[in-house]
Amino acid sequence: MSKYNMQNLPDKGFTHGGKFHSDDVFATAFLRILNPKITIERGFDVPENFDGIVYDIGRGEFDHHQQDKEYRENGCPYAAFGLIWRAFGADFIGEEEAVHFDEKFIQPLDESDNTGCDNMLAKVIGEFNPGWDSTESYDDCFWKAEAMAEVILRNHFESVEGAKRGSALVKEAMERSDGKILILPRFAPWKKEVTGSSYLFTIYPSNRGGYSVQAVPVSNEDTTLVCPFPDAWCGKTKEELVALTGIASLRFCHPNGFLCAAEKLEDAVCVAKKAMELKKKD
Repeated sequence: MSKYNMQNLPDKGFTHGGKFHSDDVFATAFLRILNPKITIERGFDVPENFDGIVYDIGRGEFDHHQQDKEYRENGCPYAAFGLIWRAFGADFIGEEEAVHFDEKFIQPLDESDNTGCDNMLAKVIGEFNPGWDSTESYDDCFWKAEAMAEVILRNHFESVEGAKRGSALVKEAMERSDGKILILPRFAPWKKEVTGSSYLFTIYPSNRGGYSVQAVPVSNEDTTLVCPFPDAWCGKTKEELVALTGIASLRFCHPNGFLCAAEKLEDAVCVAKKAMELKKKD
């Protein structure tokens, strides 16, 4: 168990100098998000009696270059970012999301750092290092890479918080809707809550104007639609759709049958109901 937590994170940090990789860059970006007051030094030897958090150097808690480095249960070795995230991630963003982010984002970077296996994001970060004939300093280039990594992390964390806000909005709308056609007051990420429920369609205001009507997939693993729009509608022009359905403001049906668009809310509801009726007949 780490001696550090979000309440006692020091205002100083130290990591290795010279050439950098995605693990020390993202670890630094995350530490700066956790504690905006932190100052990070880079060097080749940890200063004696350094009073701060040391990572990716020094053979301590947040280094992975020692003989007995740590591995996850699935065999993926830890690198600096993974070790830092293990100590602070769950408190920062919640246990479930911390595990998900480690699996999907951090482990590929840690694997690349430890084994040299190909990873595009690790390669992008690595290319911030000065070229063989560049006059730029490694430290200047490191902070350019760190700034980009910080933007990536902040965008992701805001997306997670946005999903939580969206989940609350969707749950409230589900309580007000009829169990088959979900009507949202505005677009919000809805699939996590709606997929696998009794709902067949989700309707929400479109950023292109009017309303989108989207068919619900069978599960998060199976994108087959519970009630797809009829093949006869798919890819047709607005005029053809009106003639086929009698719904005056129906203007679009995606060729793959998962999305329709109508100008008016009442017509959007009619689109969903008609698709349900035709599905029953089939």
